[in-house]
Amino acid sequence: MTLNRLRDAFIPLLVFLLTLGVWEAIVAYKNIPSYILPAPSAIAAKLVEDRALLFSSLLVTLGVTLKALVIATISAVALALLLAQSKWLERALLPFAIILQVTPIIAIAPLLLIYLSPGTAVLVCAFLVAFFPILSNTALGLASVDHGLQDVFDLYHASGWQKFLYLRLPSALPQFLAGLRIGGGLALIGAIVAELAASASGQGTGLAFRIVEAGFRLDIPRMFAALALISLSGLAIYGALAWLSHLLLHNWHESSRERGA
Repeated sequence: MTLNRLRDAFIPLLVFLLTLGVWEAIVAYKNIPSYILPAPSAIAAKLVEDRALLFSSLLVTLGVTLKALVIATISAVALALLLAQSKWLERALLPFAIILQVTPIIAIAPLLLIYLSPGTAVLVCAFLVAFFPILSNTALGLASVDHGLQDVFDLYHASGWQKFLYLRLPSALPQFLAGLRIGGGLALIGAIVAELAASASGQGTGLAFRIVEAGFRLDIPRMFAALALISLSGLAIYGALAWLSHLLLHNWHESSRERGA
């Protein structure tokens, strides 16, 4: 099993390194200027050269992303628990959550920048896109209780609190964690989109602002370096949340046990 895990981890890394090698070779063979397509080595050199600026911007973007994810998780779970108690509340409140989800965040961000400071607007945008997946998945999990188990709890005259704690919450946990993984990536996307909108007015300090700033200066290697940091951040967030899911589910839930995770 350990060898299989090492193999599964090595194959994507090998493909990634081969892709970088082909990219480097094409740029060198075609003699493509760095202002059109920088080679991976040029991007790595720019990461080292501008590390202070880029990593300080990375911390800003990650800070907003994680803060938005925490707020979205708490509020979405609280609302899902509230909706699970009443069908009337679900019919009344769920449409508003759907409206927020289907409205493109790129259309909301400029409006928020009118009423809020740039930092707060970025936080709100990241919160909005992360909120609905966590809410919908958690609500679905709370509603997806096995009827056979529910009959067993009824047979033993379990109280409403016992049903909620020992039946509904464990049933909702896998769906909640799936929504959390989706919300983590979307929170980063929302933060980047809002930072792009803020940078149009010359405001911001995050990685998206650095991309726009580098574009104006035709510093294409810095643009790719900032984009690489965004991609690595997304992978790190997803990996951390996938590890949390494995930690909470691998001993009892089939979705983790089947993967051999």
